[in-house]
Amino acid sequence: MGTRVVYTDLDGTMVGPRGSFWHTAGRDLTDDPALALHDLHRAGVALVLVSGRTFEQVVEAARIFAADGAIAELGSVVSWDVGRGVHRLTGALPDEYAGRTPMEVMAELGVVEELLARHPGRLEWHAPWHATHLTDALLRGRVDPLGVDAELAERGVGWLTLKDNGAIPATSRMTLAPEALPPRVYHLMPRGISKGAAIAWDLERRGLGPADAVAIGDSVSDLEMAPAVDRLWITANGATVDGMADLLAAVPNVTVTDAPMGEGWAQAVRASL
Repeated sequence: MGTRVVYTDLDGTMVGPRGSFWHTAGRDLTDDPALALHDLHRAGVALVLVSGRTFEQVVEAARIFAADGAIAELGSVVSWDVGRGVHRLTGALPDEYAGRTPMEVMAELGVVEELLARHPGRLEWHAPWHATHLTDALLRGRVDPLGVDAELAERGVGWLTLKDNGAIPATSRMTLAPEALPPRVYHLMPRGISKGAAIAWDLERRGLGPADAVAIGDSVSDLEMAPAVDRLWITANGATVDGMADLLAAVPNVTVTDAPMGEGWAQAVRASL
């Protein structure tokens, strides 16, 4: 395939339950992802982590996995050279707010508080991980993203959109109603920011094109990587979520792995070498 770069999501894709690189979806020990990562580095193929996590979190993970770069907050921040090189994407943030972070603007306008009030028991902050995000409001629960987008447009902030970033386990710290379980993670952020847009920018920086890259993910937001790469792999766990089958049918360059999470990730890596 001539792959030069592998762009990969982290949670639910490269790492499995509770963020473990060493456990299968069924919580059995496995060294398969580690062996695949070793093969990737031996082949000289660059690894770039692409995540909804914060800049600091993704850069630290990049050090652990010897990744060549990191894309944080669902495509908001592209970094390289162990975080020393940084480029921020602002998307559809209105010009009147230039120089300010989207989170500052959302706080001033009271957007998130209004959404939480409209969806009691079905939407809440993804605490404590939301606290350090600058570009997106990190939420959890179970709502219709298209319906929320319509509400945002009615309120006059249609430059914002709610992105689904996959399922998470329910825990005792959550205060969601039973009908909001199992919960999903959402990112409220400016339109025009995506993992795919960030990958396209990073490839151009590297002097490469879509034919030189593959991507691996597990969620609806990961489908946005498809136009920027030659092949998108979706791990088996991501392919089984509600509504995903119809979305996958519309992506011509997608392949679903045989196994979920890290084992599926290893399959995608080896097929790309």
